[in-house]
Amino acid sequence: MTGWLRTRLRAAIAAAATLTGKRFGLLVASSLVATSGIVAAAATNQPAASPLAAMLGHSLAAERTPAPTPTPLEPAAEPELGGAPAEAVAHDSRPAPEPSVAPTPVPEPVVVPEETAPEVTPEPVPEEAASEEAAAPDPPAKPEAGRIKHVFLISLASSGYQAAFGSGTASQMPYLSGTLRAKGLLLTNYSVLSEAITPNGIAAISGQPPNEATEAECPVFEEQCLYPVETSTIAGQLEIGGFSWRAYMEGMASPTTGEPANCVYPAGEEEERVEAGGYSARLNPFTHFHSLLDVGTCAAADVPITELKKDLRNEKKTPNYSYISPDLCAAGVAGQCPEGAPTGAAAADEWLAEVVPEILESPAYKKDGLLIVAFGGVNPPAPPAEGETAPPAPANRLKTGAVLVSKFIAKGSTDAARYTPYSLLRTSEELFGLKLLAGAAEPKVKTLAPALLGESGGG
Repeated sequence: MTGWLRTRLRAAIAAAATLTGKRFGLLVASSLVATSGIVAAAATNQPAASPLAAMLGHSLAAERTPAPTPTPLEPAAEPELGGAPAEAVAHDSRPAPEPSVAPTPVPEPVVVPEETAPEVTPEPVPEEAASEEAAAPDPPAKPEAGRIKHVFLISLASSGYQAAFGSGTASQMPYLSGTLRAKGLLLTNYSVLSEAITPNGIAAISGQPPNEATEAECPVFEEQCLYPVETSTIAGQLEIGGFSWRAYMEGMASPTTGEPANCVYPAGEEEERVEAGGYSARLNPFTHFHSLLDVGTCAAADVPITELKKDLRNEKKTPNYSYISPDLCAAGVAGQCPEGAPTGAAAADEWLAEVVPEILESPAYKKDGLLIVAFGGVNPPAPPAEGETAPPAPANRLKTGAVLVSKFIAKGSTDAARYTPYSLLRTSEELFGLKLLAGAAEPKVKTLAPALLGESGGG
């Protein structure tokens, strides 16, 4: 069993120790089902089997192969004794005479030795063939990161492109459109795939397209909201490639105790209970994949945002890939903040102004970091005030814009090409030398990696 798999199994045991009751039963049940799928896929060499499935399947197959059972020997037949027939003895009152023939001794059991295969003299092998046979195949090359080795992705909810990046007073996000935009690159034509938050987060880490359940924000974690173990994510790719990752979720806590907890999502077919402005699994795409849930990866690396400040202090503790999400209020989701407090775009901008400087001042970011501030959903249009006419809807409601900041990006630059959540995934995968997943592999998907790596005019 590989060292990586042992690590994941230990993580699973540690994760199970933090779960109780129905949630623990759900994890055990889903793990058994998914592990069976892993073994079946790996044992039959199905092309859909992921590297994780192959490793676990072969390991289990090796450990469960039964030992050969020796063929039992047939018992030796009992010898027949000489002498008078039993019937004659029964009618004769005289003592029976001694038999004239000595009884045949019972033979010792005979052990038949295994047949020895005849010696075969191997035919001489040509020197060229022998050298080819002796040369072991090269192990697959480990992926390597380029000059950017730390990616920080922040996901928010958009109130529209103008609310974020409009000129003058049209912008409700002065920190994002002013301070951050001046430090890096504005993607003027970045667009989400759906107005819903859930499908965009899933696309950004796995390349999976929106479906009916994710478009409805998955209030219940039904089949279409939980992807099978064969579905890969960038988190799994990073682990297999020897990189680290973490998801930092604001307000994530146990629904039973209210204490901070890792990898929180609805149990079974229960509907998610969300407090106004609090944490929701729709902001947390990593909870939607059996490949992360069933071996404890999500439970180990999907953590409350309070861990972010600790990890930023030390470059070695800062993950190579960080996915950061505020709670519903600070993410800018409409109607989620307390009455009288900033809401929507204004709330998201205040949160950015507090958290982003800590990232920009961290040793890891300063050395080789990239910060991406993007939107993972769109708020519905605000209703007009009483007596006022609703403004015309924008031509493209899915256009939200995004900002990238790095020492490898020209300050105050602009890119008008069309980018999507698939582009964010493809860019991150190429920065770490990983294979492209699902939608990220489509030829039309634009990537920023070549410029960031200095391969196409990047600074």
